[in-house]
Amino acid sequence: MKKILNVILLIVLTASLLSAQTDRSRKIFVAGFYNLENLFDTYDDPAKNDAEFLPDGANQWTEVKYQKKLHNMATVIKSMAQTNGRFHTLLGVSEVENRLVLEDLVSQPEIAAANYQIVHYDGPDTRGVDVALLYRPDNFEFIDSESIPFDFNSSRIEFAMDGPDRVKFKTRDILMVHGLLDGEEFAVYVAHLPSRIGGKGWDLRSRGAEIIYEHACTMMEKHPGIKIIVMGDMNDNPTDRSMTEFMHGKENPQDVGKSDFFSPFLSMLKAGYGSLAYQGTWNIYDIIMVNEALLNAPDGGLKIRPVGKKGFYGVVYKKQFMITQTGQYKGTPFRTFSNGSFIGGYSDHFPTYIVLEK
Repeated sequence: MKKILNVILLIVLTASLLSAQTDRSRKIFVAGFYNLENLFDTYDDPAKNDAEFLPDGANQWTEVKYQKKLHNMATVIKSMAQTNGRFHTLLGVSEVENRLVLEDLVSQPEIAAANYQIVHYDGPDTRGVDVALLYRPDNFEFIDSESIPFDFNSSRIEFAMDGPDRVKFKTRDILMVHGLLDGEEFAVYVAHLPSRIGGKGWDLRSRGAEIIYEHACTMMEKHPGIKIIVMGDMNDNPTDRSMTEFMHGKENPQDVGKSDFFSPFLSMLKAGYGSLAYQGTWNIYDIIMVNEALLNAPDGGLKIRPVGKKGFYGVVYKKQFMITQTGQYKGTPFRTFSNGSFIGGYSDHFPTYIVLEK
């Protein structure tokens, strides 16, 4: 009996050692998105609509509050790194005023070790906010990038706006970053599609999704086999037309064709997950999708993998310190402002991410 137990113990130990060796041999990378909720500096920029984010503005946006905001954002990014055992390789962000706030963010002591590099363009948005990509140069080799403007050049969408309103309309550009992740060719899109204020703008968000999709198809034609990640605050759920019809987002991996995108947060939304709450309803506007080449990569290539015990391919990241603990908004993201007052929170969105592995 003792010999049998010793044999069983040896088998278990051997299996554990082999599993540990396999884990060490795997290459794992994290790619995610975080809406930073109005990361503005305290300086007046005549080219930006930043009046409320000045020391004498409506939000009384002082240096102390700005530094608190930077610390909070860095704390969340560090927390995700501790959970994953590594900093994000790719982190898309939105609602940033300029490059300065990004430089201040990546130099925060909590995340300085990641040595994040920045890809950012000043865009035309009327609120003065942009998107950007932070990347780790030890994992990702930058090749080139493009800031893709919004336009109304669609043959499929009938827009509610007339000509004069279209001329005046300004929104965030879409960022595309082209590079090599562990030697494999990638294109990463970061977007913040037009607002849902007043329950409107489905046509604008659908056009934004269409612009991303058409550009991604061009990249796939020019660079056969390229792997693509699309991320952003889409101001729509993964179940909405912009994401299912115009971004060709599919819920189930087996339904993803060569020209489709796998939409891992679609099934998570149906299961009750949310990255932000509005009027008591949870939504996932912070969406990440991948193309078929990244979903179905052959052995030895980077591919998206399930995360956690429930088998979902995405994560909505939230810890207790990021959640409102009391009051009317209990359980929702602990945000920077509430009812016009600074409450010292983090963001009105939870970040989302996916994990890639080879």
